Amino acid sequence: MGDQPARSPLAAILAADVAEYTKLMEQDAEGTVSAWKEARDGIIDPTVCKHSGRIVKFTGDGFLAEFPAIQDAVLFG
Repeated sequence: MGDQPARSPLAAILAADVAEYTKLMEQDAEGTVSAWKEARDGIIDPTVCKHSGRIVKFTGDGFLAEFPAIQDAVLFG
């Protein structure tokens, strides 16, 4: 324990979801799923990592991300 650096127990949790996802799915399910996957892989994942965060969980139309500091979560958004 004495050799480990001190770590703050605080973290910022960000919860996000796609606005009007159900409506989008009703209009074009295949296109909506494809666009959501592209957004996750091409934008969300890399940007969360860039700001020292990690994805905790993806949901159907959203995700939870954890950041070590509030500033990191704000800069992500």
